[in-house]
Amino acid sequence: MKLTKTFKAFFESEKSGGILLLFVTLGSLFLANSAIQTDYIAFWDTQIGHHSITHWINDGLMTIFFLLIGLELEREIYQGELSDLKNAALPIFGALGGMIVPAGIFLALNFGTITQNGAGIPMATDIAFAIGILSLLGNRVPTSLKVFLTALAVIDDLGAIMVIAIFYTESISFLNLAIAFGIMGGLFILNRRNVHSLWPYLLGGAGMWYFMLNSGVHATITGVLLAFVIPFGDGGKKTISYKLQHFLHNPVAFFILPLFAIANTCIAINPNWHEGLTQSNTIGIIAGLVIGKPLGIWLFSFLAVSLGICTLPRDLKWSTILGAGMLGGIGFTMSIFITLLAFKNDGEEVITYSKIAILLASFMAGTIGFVWLKFNLKTRKTKTTTS
Repeated sequence: MKLTKTFKAFFESEKSGGILLLFVTLGSLFLANSAIQTDYIAFWDTQIGHHSITHWINDGLMTIFFLLIGLELEREIYQGELSDLKNAALPIFGALGGMIVPAGIFLALNFGTITQNGAGIPMATDIAFAIGILSLLGNRVPTSLKVFLTALAVIDDLGAIMVIAIFYTESISFLNLAIAFGIMGGLFILNRRNVHSLWPYLLGGAGMWYFMLNSGVHATITGVLLAFVIPFGDGGKKTISYKLQHFLHNPVAFFILPLFAIANTCIAINPNWHEGLTQSNTIGIIAGLVIGKPLGIWLFSFLAVSLGICTLPRDLKWSTILGAGMLGGIGFTMSIFITLLAFKNDGEEVITYSKIAILLASFMAGTIGFVWLKFNLKTRKTKTTTS
């Protein structure tokens, strides 16, 4: 299987971005628990226009991240792995299992409690971190495994976006929502009339973001909606969709996501932090990501192949699918994002303990997945050489 230039560029940017995310997260945790702890945490709470810096990052800059996700998803649907239903079925079923099983585990431990709203937290996969860890295994990684994990993570992000839109919207201003969709409708008309200048779409997107922000639906959803009204054309290098996607890769991977990580992991860890890990909420997050993710991804993939819906690529084994599922347990960005929405009315302590659980679970999932795949891929390589 040959990788397209677009996929290679995406994989390389996500790989480097994942490594950068690791360093900035460790740096932020260090500063948040150093001698400048108070000033450092207070900086991110600085108010600008009635909102904190962290809020502007989470509700503003992250919209650009979602725009990139939307553009990548659109390209996958039109030209990538998701364009062929037979090829798309394996990562689609894997992603479904990777969302349903972790959410089920979390709900089993938290149903009927004030933290049951966090069921969406262990459903997410962090593309940058997952691909970053996979890339550390070098050229021994089969192409099909790279494609499977990437497609699975993109579908997972779409699922997370739908969860945010449906379950984490408290009250809706239908007037503002109608205006936002009215602007989207206008942009769609421009699309159908073959208007290929980017500026009308960006200006309209800014308007959509403003009214979506005031509608009660999370404003970052605007990014995905905007991606699907920007003309895709033939997907070539001269199309505005292609140009925008490639322009956004580096700013998102090397500025927006690291900034999000820094702002949201400035966690002051108290001496008794481990006590929070015995709560049903944190146990649900850790169990969902570390156990539920690989179990769900492997089980649903196996069922899809067993039922004849799709086939397992010849260069993959079920053990490598399980390893990919383990890396799928790296929640981080999207898990933290959903945590902020799920527990925004439940106090800072719940959010802090949830973030710590996400960090620990992501570290465990990444480490176990890396070791598992290193062993299995090494075995595979040795067998190939012997034969």
